[in-house]
Amino acid sequence: MSYDLVIIGGGPGGYNAAIRAGQLGLKTAIIESRGKLGGTCLNVGCIPSKALLHASEFYEAAAKTFPSMGVKITGLSLDLPQMLKQKEDAVDGLTKGVEFLMRKNKVDYVKGFGRIAGAGKVEVTGPDGAKQTLETKNILIATGSVPTPLPGIEIDEERVVTSTGALSLNAVPGKMIVIGAGVIGLELGSVWRRLGSEVTVVEFLDKITPTMDNEISTAFQRTLKKQGMKFELGHKVTSVEKLSNGLSVTIEPAKGGQARTLEADVVLVAIGRKPFTEGLGLETVGVQTDARGFIPNDHFKTNVEGVYVIGDVTTGPMLAHKAEDEGIAAAQIIAGQWGHVNYDVIPNVIYTDPEVASVGKTEEELKAAGVEYKVGKFPMMANSRARTNHETEGLVKVLEDVATKRVVGVHMVGTGVGEMIGEVCVAMEFGASAEDIARTCHAHPTMSEAIKEAAKGVDGWTMQA
Repeated sequence: MSYDLVIIGGGPGGYNAAIRAGQLGLKTAIIESRGKLGGTCLNVGCIPSKALLHASEFYEAAAKTFPSMGVKITGLSLDLPQMLKQKEDAVDGLTKGVEFLMRKNKVDYVKGFGRIAGAGKVEVTGPDGAKQTLETKNILIATGSVPTPLPGIEIDEERVVTSTGALSLNAVPGKMIVIGAGVIGLELGSVWRRLGSEVTVVEFLDKITPTMDNEISTAFQRTLKKQGMKFELGHKVTSVEKLSNGLSVTIEPAKGGQARTLEADVVLVAIGRKPFTEGLGLETVGVQTDARGFIPNDHFKTNVEGVYVIGDVTTGPMLAHKAEDEGIAAAQIIAGQWGHVNYDVIPNVIYTDPEVASVGKTEEELKAAGVEYKVGKFPMMANSRARTNHETEGLVKVLEDVATKRVVGVHMVGTGVGEMIGEVCVAMEFGASAEDIARTCHAHPTMSEAIKEAAKGVDGWTMQA
């Protein structure tokens, strides 16, 4: 078979590139080794974790929040098998939906492991071991990322798990230790805390979510501690010993000092992810990788003519929506059209409860760059809908560049802020000032009014607090 485009990897970047290529009339094939399209995000990442986050929020609310709102429940209990089943049902429905979209857009879906086998050739090893070679004018690498291992720690996906194993535990652990205070660790740690686990997070650095705006990170950690999550910041895990009745986890200060031992039933290793390039045949055509293993790109082009790259396997934030936008842009470039991604307006969301959402520059980044800026803040405690809903944790913070009068960063903690961040992204994409947001009518009472009030605060006229 001969194609205009062969895509290696069926995650959000790959399958969106395939859809757009099909829409543009390119004869396209997509190769996926997992047996299901959707990649890490849909199968063992974004989607199943959100299914468990959502369900566990209901469970905790029924136990702790409903009574204060006049809703009394007797006999509340956890049905973990059903909670896991509804997660799998969501994944199954969505993966089948992506497969339908391939057929709808006349994209050939090839099951197997794809590797470049020379210029214009991709070899696919099927589930049965049979090999076939696809000839193509263009190749798009969209193989994503895998969990970063911790040296000396053996993963068994039962007691010592990555995010994959943490999505399918067959019982609520009495004690869970999470190694890494990033997005994945905090999201999955919060799931099992709500379901009854005692969760301790061990982080090498002195703050959680290290790339986040410091003020927001501090507020977020304060909320998580209030909920019962424990933290060992500035510490590293040096060993995990498997015992008959649990795990013995040795930690010590990152800067040196006395070691201590913590007990756990499950350890979640969540220290980040690394690009997946193993066995892709990059050397057959000379595709280069950088010191960290990423494939560099120039407008999605690698250093080799006709070979493109998108998503987690290349540079930039490891986010599904970033990969999606890159996939669309790359497909359009291959089809001879324009393609562009604005990396200054890529939102990031942590789906805990409350959520954390941000886009653009942090206050620390603006200071480091010598940019003069103004800040507006508004606490959720002063928002009428938040007060009514008993969801008052958090704040909104708006940063505006003084010279350009453009909003260059917005950071939020609060219930539902993952949905609210979209408003800010649109505003920033169109070069809005804080005043533009402040003078845009928002429905009352809504949580989004907190954005309006914070924007007013940039020019010193916050009214509701």
